[in-house]
This record gives sequence, C-alpha cells and structure tokens, in this order.
Amino acid sequence: MVKLYQTVKIIRGGKLLVNYLSMHFSDIFQETYLALSANKVRSTLTILGIVIGIASVIAMVSIGQGAQNAIQSSIEGLGSNILTIMPGFIQPGRGIVSSGRGSAQTLANEDIKVLQAINGVQYVSPEVSRRFQISAVSGNNTNSTVIGATPEYFIVRNLALAEGSFFTDSHERSMGRVAVLGPTVAQDLFPDINAVGKTIRINKINFKIIGVLETKGSAGFFNPDDTVYTPLSTMQKILAGSDSLSAIAVSVKDKDRMPEVQGEAAIMLAAKHRVDPESPDFSIVSQADILGTLTQVTTTFTMFLASIAGISLVVGGIGIMNMMLTTVTERTREIGLRKAIGAKRRDISRQFLAEAIMLTFLGGVIGVFLGWVIAVAVSSIAGIATSVSLSAVLLAFGVSAAIGIVFGYYPARRAAGLNPIEALRYE
Repeated sequence: MVKLYQTVKIIRGGKLLVNYLSMHFSDIFQETYLALSANKVRSTLTILGIVIGIASVIAMVSIGQGAQNAIQSSIEGLGSNILTIMPGFIQPGRGIVSSGRGSAQTLANEDIKVLQAINGVQYVSPEVSRRFQISAVSGNNTNSTVIGATPEYFIVRNLALAEGSFFTDSHERSMGRVAVLGPTVAQDLFPDINAVGKTIRINKINFKIIGVLETKGSAGFFNPDDTVYTPLSTMQKILAGSDSLSAIAVSVKDKDRMPEVQGEAAIMLAAKHRVDPESPDFSIVSQADILGTLTQVTTTFTMFLASIAGISLVVGGIGIMNMMLTTVTERTREIGLRKAIGAKRRDISRQFLAEAIMLTFLGGVIGVFLGWVIAVAVSSIAGIATSVSLSAVLLAFGVSAAIGIVFGYYPARRAAGLNPIEALRYE
C-alpha cells in the first residue's frame, strides 16, 4: 500500500512538472511575442539583418556546390579510367592547372608504343593542341583550339557525333585534311546551314568537315565543344610543324589497376627518356587528381564567398544586441516590478534570451527561403547550376541560433542583474 501511494505520488509529481514546464514555456513564448510585436518596425529591421546574412550564405554555398557538381560531372563525362601524361614535371605544390600544359616538348610518337605494351592499358591516345584562327568560306571566323589526334581519341574522351563521321586510320596514314568540329565552332562558322561537307581554313590550309560532335559541355579549363579535331599526322606535319606531343591519354581497362598502370608507365617512360624516375621530364595525372584539384579550388572559393556573406550575419547579430540593450533600458521598470513580485534572475534572463533567439529564428527561416529563391533564380536566369543542400540549411539555422544566444546573452544578463528597487525608481 505504501509503495502504491509512493508510485501515485511520483506519477502525479511528474504530471505536475510537465504541466509546469509546458505552462512556463507557453508563458515565455506569449511574452516574447507581445514584446516583439510591441514595436513591429524595429523588430522587422532587426530581423532583416539576419535574413540578408542567412540568404547570402545559402545562395553562395548553393552556387559553389552546384559549380563543383557541374565540374565533377563534366570531367567524369570526358572519360573514365584515364591517365593523362603531360610533358614537363609538375612541381609539388604548384598543382595541375598551373603546370602549363604543352609548355615543354618531351613527349614524342615513340612513347606511344611504350605505353601500348603495358599490361592493363586499353587505349593510348596521343594529341597535339594549338590555337589557330579558323575561317569559313562564308566569311565567318573564330579563334579556337585545334587538336590533332588519332581515332582512339573519340573513344577515350567519350565523344559522340551529332552528324557525319570521325576520321579514320586511313586519314591518319595519308595526313588527310579533314576535320571534326565541336558544336560551338560549327555554330560560329555555319550558323544557318549544315557544316558537314563544307570547307574551312586553318592556318591558311583548307580542311573538309566530315563530322560535328554532340554538345558535351565545358570540363574545367577545357571545352570540347569549342574545339576542332584533325588527324594527328596532319597536325604534326602540316599545321604545327613539330613531332612533339602535347599530351597522351591512356585508358585503363580496370579502374582498380590505375595506380599499378600509372607506376609502370612512369618507370617505362623514364627508362625510354633516360631520366631519373624521381625527377622525370613528364607528369602523369589521373582524372581523380584533376578532379581533386578543381574541387579544392571551387571549395576554397565557395568558403571565401560564404565568409564574406557571413560578415552580414555578424552585423545582424550586433543589431540584435543593440535592440535588446535598448529594450532592457525601456523595460527597466517592468523588470523591477517582476523581481518585486518574485521573479528570479534566471526567469528574467530566459525571457530576454528567448526574445533574441526568436528574432534570429524568424530571420533564419525567412533567410533560408530567400536564399533558396536566389539560388533558383540564378540557375534559371544565368544558367549556373545550383544545389541547395540540407547541410547548408542546417548550418544556416545553427549559425542563426548561435548568433541569437551569443548576442542576446549580454543584454539578458544585464536585465537579470538589475537591482529591483533601483529599477522601480527608474524613470
């Protein structure tokens, strides 16, 4: 019987505690609403600072993540399981982008057979790239990259035809003056007619167009759509006048064997070039290396933009502190009256801290929505891919809550520390 009575007492006590907490929080919420709505203009202007900061962070992070995803898909679309061998040694810390592709002349046609002999290699695609002024009979002209390559290039780089055909081994052996155009070049030179079968002039030499590629999209610093492709032998003997190669792409059969093939290629090429494998005159990078470098660049740039946008959050937080300090001054007599009838320091502190958090919470909700609208608008108007992630939204809410606590703590503590007698006498 005693145990039953104690159990009922505990249950009743728990219910009373729950009821007390629910009433306590409902009272705080109601008082917070009344306090903020008492001066709607000032509350709105204070919230606006948080809205602008949160919206800026969401928009900048979304645009950065979208650009990163676009670069990743573009690079992966150029071909998978690819090792790219470039002339010259990439110094540690300089990165791939800064190495200056094609600036050295250490790769030659003899290296192709060395790479083809490696176990696990599927295709070897040498290339020579130069920029030339290209003109059509109609008078239109453009300055674009011209790549001399073998037929394997289109397989390795995963390029598809919109119309016409690729050049063949026969064109390669005979130094055929034929060309395959990227869709951007075809549109620039022949905006209103089919380019296949027409003639263009590259470096004052006529080339017949035999094909036009499907749209691929830019991949980092290389755009296959704004490129002209000719047989490798034609490029070396007629256009460039040099037997050196700008790069060699190696397609590996199995993705898991890429490190093994990369190491063996480095050893065999170093032996062929008679150089120290530790200090070679060439560099071998994988798609993962290129993607990692570009991802690091975009991530750094995104964080930089988000940091700049975050400054407005700090400004908004200062605005909240300024408003709350003003509110404490205006409500000094009210604070004194509450303390006189039994309110404790923590009750006063919670009340003012709740008001600060409510301001930042409302600003966070509106800011997230506005940032999402801005990201969608940028995507539809400017054509820049954006990606609003859940992590960015959670980060924005976390930051806004932290700002409410940090910048609302001092005014709440100051309000709680007022002397009730002096507060009641305040005019």
